[in-house]
Amino acid sequence: MIYLDYAATTPVDQRVLDVMMPYFRESFGNPSSIHRFGQKAESAVDAAREKIASVLGCQSDEIIFTSGGSEADNLALRGAMMARKDSSKWILIAKTEHPAVSKTAIQLEKEYGFLLEWLDVNGHGQVTVESLAKAVCNHTTMASVMLANNEIGTINPIADLAEVAKANNILFHTDAVQAAAYLDVKVTKLGVDLMSLGGHKFYGPKGVGALYVRKGTGLVPHLTGGSQEFDLRAGTHNVPYIVGFAEGLRLAAEEREARTAHVRPMRDHIIGTVLEGISDSKLTGHPEQRLPNHASFVFNDVDGNLLLQLLESAGFACSSGSACKTGNPEPSEVVTALGHSRNWALGSLRITLGTGTTPEQVDSFLKTLPSLVEKARSLHR
Repeated sequence: MIYLDYAATTPVDQRVLDVMMPYFRESFGNPSSIHRFGQKAESAVDAAREKIASVLGCQSDEIIFTSGGSEADNLALRGAMMARKDSSKWILIAKTEHPAVSKTAIQLEKEYGFLLEWLDVNGHGQVTVESLAKAVCNHTTMASVMLANNEIGTINPIADLAEVAKANNILFHTDAVQAAAYLDVKVTKLGVDLMSLGGHKFYGPKGVGALYVRKGTGLVPHLTGGSQEFDLRAGTHNVPYIVGFAEGLRLAAEEREARTAHVRPMRDHIIGTVLEGISDSKLTGHPEQRLPNHASFVFNDVDGNLLLQLLESAGFACSSGSACKTGNPEPSEVVTALGHSRNWALGSLRITLGTGTTPEQVDSFLKTLPSLVEKARSLHR
């Protein structure tokens, strides 16, 4: 089986696993305990926080550990808006956001009375400076725009968008969960107030994430109890996963150029071959400003889920977009936001590469795909 779904999740790097293992058994203490077992665990959490802060270019006490990217998104949006419930009105997001952002924003509107406005995206799925500037009003409290899109690979101009937000005294959050494996996530360059990360996208473990919170950005905790994470996220620290998250992020930053150089030529080969060799095919997302490991398409008159099943039977693990979307007979909201008709949007396919991908695997995939698209078309008709 050839794995081509690295945007959904990645295998844990052996070096990450190696640093995690001692904290399952030998150094198993609770960081909140005052004895030496607890102190050793607390020291590991502190060191992980410092390691992450070094990659992000921030202070260690600006890092809040969570159970993953989705929880980090939830804490950012709900925590910030609830902290400003007496003065806040509008929250701005794009329809191309991950459901962890969009569904949280919808709930804030439906259950708590905040006002939600959807930012326009261009044909490549980007939120432009003009789009954000047009949507801002006197009562706008917060904007959330993802750094890189998980379904279509498009990279947003976050530093420019954050400048617009800052000029209008608006909190700016970015979901960088998909981006951190390949892009620079230094908050000093991005200029954001809040940023979400998830460990399993960069060869770390599942079930752990982090939220960067710029100092002075008030949040209401959504998980109450103990005083962990500066009173913003109660619960006993998941020490081995936190240690693994930090090491995975460090390696992603350290090896970024080499990993990019490995995947980009294969990605370009996939995009060129598919667009030339398969009729009624279109690239989704930006042709240049996209993640280096990410190729995504729509095919006219194709059932995307059927195509995934045919690929699975042929020995290839791909996706129709977000891992959360697989099996959904409705077209992705991200793809429809690009302006594609239902007939095109239903035929989406995402191929994402990783450190384990080889040119031979890509060639094998490209030899197999055209006939499977034709088969899916004939069955669809």
